[in-house]
Amino acid sequence: MSDTSRTWLITGCSSGFGQSIAEAALIAGDHVIATARKLADLETLEHIGAGRCHILALDITDAAQVKAVIAEAATITGRLDVVVNNAGYGLIGAVEECSEEQTRRNFETNFFGALNVIRAVLPVMRAQESGHIVNISAAAAIANYPGFGVYGAAKAAVESLSESLRTELAPHGIKITVVQPGPFRTAFIERGLDHAEPMPDYAGTAGKFAAFLKNVDGKQPGDPERAAALIVKMVRDGQSPLRLPLGKYAVKKIRDTASARLRELESWEQEAKETDFSVG
Repeated sequence: MSDTSRTWLITGCSSGFGQSIAEAALIAGDHVIATARKLADLETLEHIGAGRCHILALDITDAAQVKAVIAEAATITGRLDVVVNNAGYGLIGAVEECSEEQTRRNFETNFFGALNVIRAVLPVMRAQESGHIVNISAAAAIANYPGFGVYGAAKAAVESLSESLRTELAPHGIKITVVQPGPFRTAFIERGLDHAEPMPDYAGTAGKFAAFLKNVDGKQPGDPERAAALIVKMVRDGQSPLRLPLGKYAVKKIRDTASARLRELESWEQEAKETDFSVG
């Protein structure tokens, strides 16, 4: 391995952002350890890699398996420079519509799965005194939609976790970045969504959002290859913004959400301040 090449471990590489990021890293000359639940889904990447792509089966919800796979991955090139927590799936349904099993399973993958990977890689990165963890979030964590309550909450939890990790790990030379993609033309809507049993009471809110997603599939403005190229460039340039939005939609959503929160704060600012104890 050359002095300038990096070793990436990426979860959820069977399609979408995971596959695109893996391809972009390989094109850049880096080594990639691509993971997914089924090895058969990774064979194309393995061929593209020409010896620089290694594939491993991984279920991120199995903490014991995560530890074993991370330990094996760390021996392949002797380093884990970049870890991308990409594996996950969406859940469509109003909060009341989503069953307890659906809700817990979504958190097990989107939050606890990412946490399993982070906990397993930190001893490796601390020993190296370097590393970059990239957590893929969602526009729903910027400001959520009706029908994405559970999924957005899981991604928001990943973002809050990342904020703490950033300060905890800085003394160890480990960087943290949260990627916030807007709508991108991946297979997420077609293949990456679970659906709650709909109730007529939410037809005009969660139901309307579900119909919107179905209608927009295949027409999303975001290009996964361009997004992946930016993520790889960011890492290879040594940059590590806490949050990296992707696409015009996400950029606008951040600005609009920040403006709305400031307006709301200004409406309640004086009353909020007056809830402190009086001084003197």
